[in-house]
Amino acid sequence: MIGTSDIPNKSFYLLSLGCAKNLVDAECMSQMLRNAGLLSVDQPGNADFLIVNTCGFIASAKQEAINAILNLADFKAPQGHAKALIVTGCLAQRYAEKIRQQLPEVDAVLGTAEYAKIVEVVRQLDAGCGKSDHKPGKPGSLDHLKIDRNPSTPGTYAYIKIAEGCSNHCTYCAIPGIRGELCSRPEEDIVAEADRLSREGYQELILIAQDSGRYGLDLYGERHLTSLLKKLCALRQVRLIRILYIYSDGLTDDLIHLLVQEKKIAHYLDMPIQHASNRLLRSMNRRDTQESIREAIQKIRAAIPDLILRTTVMVGFPGETEDDFQILLGFLNEIRFDRLGCFIFSPEEGTAAFTMKPRVRKQTAERRYRQLMKLQQDISCVRVKNRLGTVLPVTLESLDDRGIFYVGRSYGEAPDVDPVIYVAGTTDQELLGQTVPVRLVDGDDYDMTGVTVL
Repeated sequence: MIGTSDIPNKSFYLLSLGCAKNLVDAECMSQMLRNAGLLSVDQPGNADFLIVNTCGFIASAKQEAINAILNLADFKAPQGHAKALIVTGCLAQRYAEKIRQQLPEVDAVLGTAEYAKIVEVVRQLDAGCGKSDHKPGKPGSLDHLKIDRNPSTPGTYAYIKIAEGCSNHCTYCAIPGIRGELCSRPEEDIVAEADRLSREGYQELILIAQDSGRYGLDLYGERHLTSLLKKLCALRQVRLIRILYIYSDGLTDDLIHLLVQEKKIAHYLDMPIQHASNRLLRSMNRRDTQESIREAIQKIRAAIPDLILRTTVMVGFPGETEDDFQILLGFLNEIRFDRLGCFIFSPEEGTAAFTMKPRVRKQTAERRYRQLMKLQQDISCVRVKNRLGTVLPVTLESLDDRGIFYVGRSYGEAPDVDPVIYVAGTTDQELLGQTVPVRLVDGDDYDMTGVTVL
């Protein structure tokens, strides 16, 4: 097992930024450190070692990571208690040398391929060996995922990373350079992890990868998501499986058939489309076209009428004209996604789009963002109101700040990115963590309200 060295009587504070994939990496590091004898603390002022697992995908994420590093540096000796500050993750992989040169507060830098070395680095720093000069290696390692981690999510759900990296090479995306090419985990490893987590009481298992629909292509020579799902659904303790990030070409007939037949798989999909202008989709190096996206959505909605469909789009990509933007608005108004996230294009070093021209003016991109989100707000309100009156199994995960409502999710809400369901009823805390039937009675584009039907 990874991380069995003893570093007794020391503590660590680990801050994870960014996406759920980053969170899994942080959970693995945390488990390795605990296995090595360190104590995890929830306040940086009480820690001997400070760790920031960074995101470095877009400019705003990079700035958030830098701010977090500087904030934690205040807790280092001599003004604070901590012995060392370690930066891991995407920012560390992309900008290791710049971090060393421009952030002298940082004592060690570990890239995305080196999470499994966290104990070794902490041991060196604890021994007083000075700053680590370790250089981030080639991304794409799965070594750290081999540990039996303890998820930091609420006890109702846990993420399972089924692959690392991405081979799509969209022109705006830095992920292949940060995380490497697609590297799928063996089915047996994923099934073993799912079996353990479900037996430990995690009712919902959320499968994550950069493009889950391409799972297995590198390892087995063909798409293996359907095969994997069948094996996961056969696990007796598994109650609900949620799949995140499938592109339209990943919605194969056999996958759709399994989603229809298998009750353990949530009728929920997150399908990032990025745009609807075929000209821009080609410029983004996307495999999709507006026609293929429409066809895939029509097919799966016909097969699964209660499907909740989420997407992500981008405005301000180089060369986006007003006509392109109107094509996107028209497509969104036609398809009417239940949920949508929108990003303004961020030029990222090392990507093909970094030098693409012409650039869209910042004010224009921001105006398009606001216009698009207003349209989606109206669409989401209608989509929510269409669900009112239905009775759904809802997992009650917490109480609201006033202690009046439960806060929960149904199959139609993924954690963190989607609205929640406020459930009125007898707020007996013994119901926390349980899944109960709830009738939806009110809602808007943000949240929904329901009552228990017991």
